[in-house]
This record gives sequence, C-alpha cells and structure tokens, in this order.
Amino acid sequence: MLESQSNWIFTYNNKDEANMDSLADVNVSPVIKQLLLQRGIDTAEKAKNFLNPSLELLHSTNSFSQIDKAVNRVKQAIDAGESILVYGDYDADGVTSTTVMIEALRESGAMCDYYIPNRFTEGYGPNEEAFREAHRQGFQLIITVDNGIAGINEVAVANELGMDVIITDHHEVQESLPEAYAIIHPKCSDSYPFKELAGVGVAFKFAEHLLGYFPKQFLDLVVIGTIADLVPLQDENRILVHYGLQALTRSERKGIKALKKLCQIEGNVTEEDVGFRIGPRLNAVGRLQDANLAVDLLLTDDPEEAEELANYVQELNTERQKIVADITKEAIEIFESSDAEKRVIIVAKEGWNQGVLGIVASKLVQNYYRPAIVLTSDPETNQAKGSARSIEGFDMFQNCMQHRDLFTHFGGHAQAAGMTLPTENIIELEEKLDRLAQEQLTDADYKPQLLVSGKLSISDIDMSLLETIDQLAPFGMANPKPLFHIEATPSEISQIGATKNHLKMKFVDAGVHMDSIGFGFGEKVPFLAKQTPIEMVGELQVNEWNGIRKPQMMIKDIAVTSWQLFDYRGTKNWQQQLEDNLENHYFVSFQGHNYDRIPVCDKDTVLSLNQTIDALYLLDLPKSLDDIRELVQKVKFKRLIVCFSTKDSDYFRSLPTREEFKWLYQLMLKRKYFDYKVDAPKLAQYKGWKLEKIKFMFQVFYELEFVTRKEGLIVPADQPSKKDLAEAQVYQDRKKWMELEEILIYSSYTQLKTWISEQMNAEIHEEEMVHGL
Repeated sequence: MLESQSNWIFTYNNKDEANMDSLADVNVSPVIKQLLLQRGIDTAEKAKNFLNPSLELLHSTNSFSQIDKAVNRVKQAIDAGESILVYGDYDADGVTSTTVMIEALRESGAMCDYYIPNRFTEGYGPNEEAFREAHRQGFQLIITVDNGIAGINEVAVANELGMDVIITDHHEVQESLPEAYAIIHPKCSDSYPFKELAGVGVAFKFAEHLLGYFPKQFLDLVVIGTIADLVPLQDENRILVHYGLQALTRSERKGIKALKKLCQIEGNVTEEDVGFRIGPRLNAVGRLQDANLAVDLLLTDDPEEAEELANYVQELNTERQKIVADITKEAIEIFESSDAEKRVIIVAKEGWNQGVLGIVASKLVQNYYRPAIVLTSDPETNQAKGSARSIEGFDMFQNCMQHRDLFTHFGGHAQAAGMTLPTENIIELEEKLDRLAQEQLTDADYKPQLLVSGKLSISDIDMSLLETIDQLAPFGMANPKPLFHIEATPSEISQIGATKNHLKMKFVDAGVHMDSIGFGFGEKVPFLAKQTPIEMVGELQVNEWNGIRKPQMMIKDIAVTSWQLFDYRGTKNWQQQLEDNLENHYFVSFQGHNYDRIPVCDKDTVLSLNQTIDALYLLDLPKSLDDIRELVQKVKFKRLIVCFSTKDSDYFRSLPTREEFKWLYQLMLKRKYFDYKVDAPKLAQYKGWKLEKIKFMFQVFYELEFVTRKEGLIVPADQPSKKDLAEAQVYQDRKKWMELEEILIYSSYTQLKTWISEQMNAEIHEEEMVHGL
C-alpha cells in the first residue's frame, strides 16, 4: 500500500454521459466532449466558441464605464501638449502593460514617459513621493497600469497638485475607490461582461479604444502578461492568449527575439514557454532591481541593445534562482523549528530580499500545502514587507481583509497578496489567520487537490488522443491540462537522474508501450513492489527523441491501494534497504533469533496489535505454515517483507521413495544387522545416497518399530506390525517442512504472493488452528 500525496477529485461522472446529447452536433471525440462538459461548456454554441477562438468574440471596449471620459482626457492632453506619465508595476504583467500603454500613446502623438516604482524603496502601487516628483517634472496626467485601485491617498495628493489620474487595473477592489479622473476596471464596470482580464488586458482594451482600431501589434505583449499573471484562461483571456501565442511566434520585437533566443525557443511558442521561460525572466528584473530595464527591453528597436539587455536579464534570473533557494532553505528551517502546529505559515527575517518572497511563499505552499506569508523585516522602520500565497479553500484576500487594521498596506487576490505591516503585528496576524484557517479548513484541505478528468487504460493512449486533447489548448488557470487516472502494472520500475530522485516506469498493454516519468518521485521506488498494480494521475504529453514521437505520462501522483509483497529471500544485505524511520514497522522472528539494530518481536506481539502496520517483516521461517496463515488473516499491513534465508534448507533433501525404504529394509532382513558407523558410509558410496538420507530412513524405521538396537547394532524387530511410512511423525515433519520450504522459499514471487493472497481470503477454521494441522 502506498498512500497518494494529494486528494484525487474525479470530475467525470454519469451526469457527463447524460449531458453528452447537448453536444451531439459538435464534431469532436467523446473524450473532448467529456472535457468540455467538465469545463461548463454544455451547448454546441459554447463548444464552437471555445474550440475556435475568434477575435470577433472579444467584448466591446464601450462596455467599460468611464472609458470615453478617459480617452477624451488623453486626447485633450495630446492636443494641449501636456506630458503624460504611465505609472506601471514591476512584474511581467506590469511591464507588458506599461509597454502597451506607452506604444499606444506614442502612436497617438502623446508626449509621454513611464515610471515603475522600485519594489524595495517604494513598494507596490501608487507612491506619494513618486506622484509629487511627477508633478515637479511637469506631468499633468498620470495613467496607472496594473495598479492604482488601492491608491486612495496618492490619488488625493495628485488631485491636490492639479494632476489628473486615470486608473487602469484589475486587482481586487477594496472598501472604497480612489477619486480618480476615471477608472478603467472590469470589476468597476457593471456592464463589462468579463471580470478576469489581466492588467495588460485592461491596458490593451484602453489602447484599442484610444487608437480606434484593434491593435494586433500588441498581442505578443498581452499574451506574456496574461499567462504570467495567472488569470483564468477563459472568455477573452483565452482568445487573447490563443492569438497572442501566434503573434509571439512571429514577433519582430527586438527584445522578444533576444529573449526567445536566450530561452532557446524555436518554432511555435507555447503557453509553457511563456509561463516557465519568458515570464520568469521578465519578473526577475523587478525582483532584484529597477524594472524599467524590462520595459526598455520590450520597447527597444536596436538589436544590439536588445541582446545586451536580454543577457543582463538572464544574469538577473540566475541570481534570482540562487537567492530563492537560499531564502527558502532558511524559511523552512524557521518554520520547522517551531513547536506549534501552524495552519498558516508566517515566517519573517531581517535582510531577506523582498522581491523574491512571493516565490518563496509558493515553495512553502508546495512543501507543506498550507497558506504561507513570507516577510522581510526592517528594524529601522519597524515595518515588515512581503508576499502571501494560499491554497484552495482559503481566500487570502478576504481573510486578511477581515483584519485590515493590522496592515499598513495590503492588496491582492484570493490566492496571492502583498502586504506591509508593523513588525509587532506579525504574531497577532498569525494568531488570527490561524483561527480563521481552523474554522474554514478540514484535514482534507491540507492535501493538494488533483482534478481528474477521466480514466484511461494504457491501450487507449496514442498520438491521436494527444492531438485530440490539444484542441483544448492553450492551457492555464481555469483551463488546466486534463489529468487522467490510469491503473496498470508496470513492466519496469527505475530511479533516474543524476541523484536518482526521479521515477520512471514502463507499461505494456495489448502491444501498446508507454513510459511514465515522475519528477521528484524517485524516493517512492523502494515502496513499489513488482507485479503490483499502480494507480497514477498525470498529464499526457509527447516525448520526442531522435525524430520519434510517442506518448508518455507526466506523473503528478501515484498510489498503491492493495498490500504489497517485497521479496528479500536469500538476500544477504536486505537490511540496507531499511528506512531511517522504523515507526510502525514490525520484525517477526519465529525462531527467536536476534538481529543487529533491529527491534525483533514474536508473532503474538503482532497479533495483539489493533492497528494497521506500515511494514511487517518476516525474518525467518516459521515452524508451520499456519503461523503465516494466522498472521496474514488477522493482521492488517500495507507491506509484507519476507527475508527468509535459504541457508541449510531441507528442500533439496528429497524424501526417500517407498522403493528406497523397501530396499533398505530388505537389506536389513537379509543381513540381520547394520553397523551404522561402518556400513552407512559404504552404503552411501554404493547407492549414491547422502549420510543424512540414510540416517533419516533409520529414524523412520525406529519410530515405526521396524528396527531396534542391540549391542550397538541396528537389527530388524521381531514380528513388527504392518504400518504405513506416513505414520511416522518424523516422516510427517520432514514432509511438512519440505512443503513449507517449497512455498515460502523456492516459490516464484508470483507463486508466493498468490499463496499469501489465498490465505488472506481463506476462512480460519478454529479446529485446525487449535490442533495446529
């Protein structure tokens, strides 16, 4: 048995089958129909729109309240020669939003510049001193992108200085709104149909309204910010990403071409390329220094400058990775040194790089699957700044907003947030969030959830199926790659990688071969017994090697629901396979032997336990097969490990045949005596028998009273009773022991497991157990 690390939520059910008729007119495979229904796409029209994203399905910019007012103000600034400042943000969404807005303003003829606050000295969002500096430099209009909705005080300062502020944002709206000249925000516009645009999506919409046409030239920027900001890839976001990936593939932007070259992206750009290569590199700039560099990279028309900036971005990303690793290690040490059982992780330390704390929080969530807040404290200001990441079921934004008074600044989403608070408030925040988590979360909530879209067999999987599933791409938030459940018996199990920390399994079914890879699952190999069905949940993907393309599964979780047999029979170094933690492991010696460094117990100790045992070790052979029967019938265990030695086995000392017994007895009758010391070696040489065999035959004769001793010689008994050889106890004992060895030592793995399974399912006959038969 091997427990899964996650909760498997099977999203397919009989209801999906019943609703298939609603998609009868959709010309796709049943697998795709099922996946569409799971995504709430239950009509032919919805399916058509989902499978065939069209720019015509984008919503009208007119649905934004105040967008006309905002555009008119920009045009007024252009006509009056006023200077416009685009006030951005330092993540990938923020820098792409800034680039879109700058290019749209320049195309419109505006005098404009951009400013991105420094994460470390100014923090997220509008900054009063930056606004005052903008006024000193002569800016009359500020347009925020990907921020601003929480800048109540800063907008008020701008108003006092005579500057107008237009806010374009997508973050959660708090209790009150800034008194800006105009706010372009989907959640502040009742008539706007889609509320989940990224910051760059809102900037793009504003640019479209300003320019008066659909600006396809910005789609390569929109797709980066949308994917990097982890907004749901539904509705407009799906359309923008679909066309954005095509635009990114063809992009002639010098900065993007330089980035793609560094990331070794060739051919069609995928959502994974953006999410795991391009996005993190753009994010790295603002995490370590001034993010204006990233905007410069996206705006430049100079190939040499683009290459130079891209190389610097790469260096920053490498540095960022090391910093993240170091802080994560320290954060884990701080958390694990605490005695308290915390439902919400809050760790803080002076000197941590504020820019990477969101990534560290994400890694803590991955490690412990509970909400995490990571803060860096400043003793001079007595303030702590940092980021939060959460789990399904715990809305970080709403729960923190219940204690908004503890924060100096706060903003974010359900799963991610940023904050500043007085250092002395950290303990109180921890206590209050912990209490909220206790009220809202169950034990099951502290395990990750895997939404399983369907069940497949190995023989179902081929390249055609993968090409079919690709119709649902691009994948991302709210449209994840489908996960499938497979139950099969691997033909090979191995650890791979330089440190053997990855798992590889091979499967064969009806002539179909498939590999599966589980990164980070290498430690599970000792818990996977051969010839045992394994359940897997994972993504199907294409493995391409030397021009050959074939399906493989990327494992997300594994489980074994049945007991497992591990066979160490005849293995001298089996103790090297022992785990470090032997809690709930029991080592049974039937013969009362002691073993170095192993806590040995007897059978009765295990029988008295009222619990499921993780691992039950059988160290030596029992006196009877009934000892094994009783254990496997009465004791619940996940793993059974047999360690029987094959040394001094009786199995190959076969029972003498009846003809051999008859021949020896007739010899006795003929000779009238047998001098064992003298005659046994001669007989052994003559017949090719072993001395042990001759000795055993005479033991049977003695017990049956066929022979007796007289003056040191073995002689025939006078008028012995007629008895069967099997009546001799020594004969029965030898026969039973040989049967025991045949089953427990010399059987194959499959034979032994089958026999044990049969004993588990057999009824225990009390009479047999009493008499030991």
